[in-house]
Amino acid sequence: MKCALHWGLAIATSTSCLMASSPAAAQPEVARGTDANYIGVGVSAGLTNGGQGDDAAILGGNVQGRATLPDVPVSVRGAVIFSDETSAIMPLATYDIPIAPGANVYVGGGYSFVEDAGQRTPLGNRNAPVVVVGAEAELGANVVAYGDAKWGINAYQNSPADALSVQGGVGLRFR
Repeated sequence: MKCALHWGLAIATSTSCLMASSPAAAQPEVARGTDANYIGVGVSAGLTNGGQGDDAAILGGNVQGRATLPDVPVSVRGAVIFSDETSAIMPLATYDIPIAPGANVYVGGGYSFVEDAGQRTPLGNRNAPVVVVGAEAELGANVVAYGDAKWGINAYQNSPADALSVQGGVGLRFR
Protein backbone atom coordinates (compact mmCIF):
# COMPACT_ATOMS: atom_id res chain seq x y z
CA MET A 1 0.00 0.00 0.00
CA LYS A 2 2.82 2.40 0.91
CA CYS A 3 4.58 1.69 -2.38
CA ALA A 4 1.40 2.39 -4.37
CA LEU A 5 0.94 5.67 -2.50
CA HIS A 6 4.51 6.77 -3.30
CA TRP A 7 4.08 5.84 -6.98
CA GLY A 8 0.77 7.68 -7.11
CA LEU A 9 2.35 10.84 -5.63
CA ALA A 10 5.31 10.58 -8.02
CA ILE A 11 3.03 10.27 -11.06
CA ALA A 12 0.79 13.13 -9.93
CA THR A 13 3.80 15.38 -9.28
CA SER A 14 5.43 14.51 -12.62
CA THR A 15 2.20 15.07 -14.54
CA SER A 16 1.56 18.46 -12.93
CA CYS A 17 5.16 19.54 -13.60
CA LEU A 18 4.91 18.52 -17.24
CA MET A 19 1.58 20.28 -17.69
CA ALA A 20 2.82 23.45 -16.02
CA SER A 21 5.81 23.62 -18.35
CA SER A 22 3.84 22.95 -21.53
CA PRO A 23 3.13 25.89 -23.87
CA ALA A 24 -0.62 25.39 -23.53
CA ALA A 25 -0.39 26.02 -19.80
CA ALA A 26 1.82 29.13 -20.14
CA GLN A 27 -0.01 32.30 -19.22
CA PRO A 28 0.64 35.42 -21.29
CA GLU A 29 2.55 38.04 -19.35
CA VAL A 30 0.46 41.10 -18.64
CA ALA A 31 2.24 44.40 -19.23
CA ARG A 32 2.40 46.26 -15.95
CA GLY A 33 3.04 49.88 -15.18
CA THR A 34 3.45 52.72 -17.63
CA ASP A 35 6.49 53.86 -19.53
CA ALA A 36 4.75 57.05 -20.69
CA ASN A 37 6.80 60.20 -21.15
CA TYR A 38 4.47 63.13 -20.58
CA ILE A 39 4.04 66.78 -19.72
CA GLY A 40 0.98 67.97 -17.83
CA VAL A 41 -0.69 70.78 -15.93
CA GLY A 42 -2.78 70.83 -12.78
CA VAL A 43 -3.38 72.27 -9.34
CA SER A 44 -1.08 72.43 -6.33
CA ALA A 45 -2.05 73.02 -2.71
CA GLY A 46 0.29 73.88 0.12
CA LEU A 47 -0.75 72.16 3.35
CA THR A 48 1.67 73.82 5.77
CA ASN A 49 3.02 77.20 6.79
CA GLY A 50 6.35 78.26 8.25
CA GLY A 51 4.99 79.98 11.33
CA GLN A 52 5.57 83.51 10.04
CA GLY A 53 2.83 85.92 9.04
CA ASP A 54 3.72 85.96 5.35
CA ASP A 55 4.19 82.25 4.63
CA ALA A 56 0.74 80.73 5.08
CA ALA A 57 -0.37 77.74 3.01
CA ILE A 58 -1.32 78.73 -0.52
CA LEU A 59 -3.15 77.33 -3.55
CA GLY A 60 -1.46 77.40 -6.95
CA GLY A 61 -0.77 75.36 -10.03
CA ASN A 62 1.81 73.01 -11.46
CA VAL A 63 3.47 71.96 -14.66
CA GLN A 64 5.07 68.53 -14.42
CA GLY A 65 6.85 66.21 -16.80
CA ARG A 66 8.36 62.74 -16.89
CA ALA A 67 11.06 61.18 -19.07
CA THR A 68 11.67 57.46 -18.64
CA LEU A 69 15.07 55.82 -18.88
CA PRO A 70 15.32 52.67 -21.02
CA ASP A 71 15.49 49.29 -19.27
CA VAL A 72 15.52 50.67 -15.70
CA PRO A 73 12.62 51.59 -13.38
CA VAL A 74 13.93 55.15 -12.95
CA SER A 75 12.52 58.39 -14.35
CA VAL A 76 13.80 61.92 -14.61
CA ARG A 77 11.08 64.40 -13.76
CA GLY A 78 10.65 68.12 -13.69
CA ALA A 79 8.08 70.16 -11.83
CA VAL A 80 7.23 73.83 -11.59
CA ILE A 81 4.90 74.67 -8.72
CA PHE A 82 3.66 78.23 -8.83
CA SER A 83 1.55 80.73 -6.95
CA ASP A 84 0.54 84.27 -7.84
CA GLU A 85 3.77 85.43 -6.12
CA THR A 86 6.53 83.18 -7.54
CA SER A 87 7.38 79.63 -8.54
CA ALA A 88 9.54 76.72 -7.39
CA ILE A 89 11.43 74.78 -10.06
CA MET A 90 12.28 71.15 -9.21
CA PRO A 91 14.48 68.65 -10.99
CA LEU A 92 13.62 65.19 -9.60
CA ALA A 93 14.64 61.56 -10.00
CA THR A 94 12.23 58.77 -9.05
CA TYR A 95 12.10 55.02 -8.69
CA ASP A 96 8.95 53.78 -10.47
CA ILE A 97 7.00 50.77 -9.18
CA PRO A 98 4.40 49.22 -11.50
CA ILE A 99 1.16 48.40 -9.69
CA ALA A 100 -1.25 47.60 -12.53
CA PRO A 101 -1.39 47.73 -16.30
CA GLY A 102 -0.75 51.37 -17.22
CA ALA A 103 -0.18 52.55 -13.63
CA ASN A 104 2.84 53.24 -11.40
CA VAL A 105 3.61 54.59 -7.99
CA TYR A 106 6.86 56.45 -7.61
CA VAL A 107 9.17 57.70 -4.89
CA GLY A 108 12.20 59.92 -5.23
CA GLY A 109 13.86 63.18 -4.50
CA GLY A 110 15.31 66.36 -5.87
CA TYR A 111 15.72 70.01 -5.04
CA SER A 112 13.36 72.98 -5.08
CA PHE A 113 14.71 76.28 -6.41
CA VAL A 114 12.41 79.18 -5.45
CA GLU A 115 12.66 81.93 -8.06
CA ASP A 116 11.98 84.82 -5.66
CA ALA A 117 13.23 83.74 -2.22
CA GLY A 118 10.90 84.76 0.58
CA GLN A 119 7.79 84.75 -1.61
CA ARG A 120 5.22 81.98 -1.08
CA THR A 121 4.82 78.87 -3.21
CA PRO A 122 2.76 75.82 -2.29
CA LEU A 123 6.09 74.22 -1.26
CA GLY A 124 7.58 76.90 0.98
CA ASN A 125 9.48 80.09 0.29
CA ARG A 126 13.13 79.07 0.01
CA ASN A 127 15.36 76.57 -1.79
CA ALA A 128 15.19 73.13 -0.19
CA PRO A 129 15.68 69.39 -0.71
CA VAL A 130 12.45 67.66 -1.76
CA VAL A 131 11.08 64.13 -1.28
CA VAL A 132 8.25 63.08 -3.60
CA VAL A 133 5.74 60.20 -3.48
CA GLY A 134 3.11 59.86 -6.17
CA ALA A 135 1.10 57.83 -8.65
CA GLU A 136 0.38 58.04 -12.36
CA ALA A 137 -1.98 56.18 -14.65
CA GLU A 138 -2.72 56.12 -18.35
CA LEU A 139 -6.29 57.22 -19.09
CA GLY A 140 -6.02 56.45 -22.78
CA ALA A 141 -3.42 56.14 -25.51
CA ASN A 142 -2.11 59.68 -25.03
CA VAL A 143 -3.44 60.92 -21.67
CA VAL A 144 -1.88 60.38 -18.24
CA ALA A 145 -3.30 61.44 -14.86
CA TYR A 146 -0.84 62.10 -12.05
CA GLY A 147 -0.88 63.05 -8.40
CA ASP A 148 1.83 63.39 -5.79
CA ALA A 149 2.86 64.80 -2.47
CA LYS A 150 6.07 66.77 -2.11
CA TRP A 151 7.86 67.32 1.17
CA GLY A 152 10.22 70.30 1.23
CA ILE A 153 12.76 69.87 4.01
CA ASN A 154 13.39 73.12 5.94
CA ALA A 155 11.62 74.99 3.15
CA TYR A 156 10.71 78.25 4.94
CA GLN A 157 12.88 81.29 5.56
CA ASN A 158 13.41 82.25 9.22
CA SER A 159 11.85 78.97 10.30
CA PRO A 160 12.95 75.35 10.74
CA ALA A 161 9.55 74.20 9.38
CA ASP A 162 9.15 71.74 6.54
CA ALA A 163 6.61 72.22 3.75
CA LEU A 164 4.12 69.74 2.37
CA SER A 165 2.14 70.16 -0.85
CA VAL A 166 -0.11 67.96 -2.96
CA GLN A 167 -0.40 68.14 -6.72
CA GLY A 168 -2.72 66.64 -9.27
CA GLY A 169 -3.04 67.02 -13.00
CA VAL A 170 -3.45 65.58 -16.47
CA GLY A 171 -0.66 65.19 -18.99
CA LEU A 172 -0.21 64.49 -22.68
CA ARG A 173 2.02 61.59 -23.63
CA PHE A 174 4.87 62.14 -26.06
CA ARG A 175 7.28 59.66 -27.61
